Amino acid sequence: MLILLDIDGVMTSANSWKRPELLSDGFALFNPKATDALNKIILKTNADILLTTSHKASYTPKKWATIFQSRGIQVDSIQSLPDNVSRLSRKQEILNWIINNPQEDAFIIIDDDKTLNDLPTIFKDKLILTSGSIGLTDELAEKAITLLKKNKSSTKKSKVVTKSKKTAA
Repeated sequence: MLILLDIDGVMTSANSWKRPELLSDGFALFNPKATDALNKIILKTNADILLTTSHKASYTPKKWATIFQSRGIQVDSIQSLPDNVSRLSRKQEILNWIINNPQEDAFIIIDDDKTLNDLPTIFKDKLILTSGSIGLTDELAEKAITLLKKNKSSTKKSKVVTKSKKTAA
């Protein structure tokens, strides 16, 4: 299972009038409620993280793991979408990832980018849209857990059906 995760507006407040508090690693402090919510999702689903944030290319996956760990988030694997050198929209970056990773079906998207509402329905149904000024909440975490577990069970059913069809042939 995988969480496609934005940071600004999800883990940190995206309030333009308020300068974020930076920690010694140079990155913003995560909102404690968002941290608790993300930990809850990871604990209940064992999901890994794929960063979609505009900050994704600023650090290596190893450094991102340290950043998350220093903010109290334990996750087995943190990866990032490729650097956005073509300056694609977030929506297009995510769609490109989906096209290039068709085997990965058990995923959700947690983001505050309202343009993601224009994703095709099959993928929009995997979207947890946060309020940029509030971020990830416990209520949204519950929704994320439900979606991930639903996606996982439908992926298993799909693999069983595919396997059965191959056996029958």
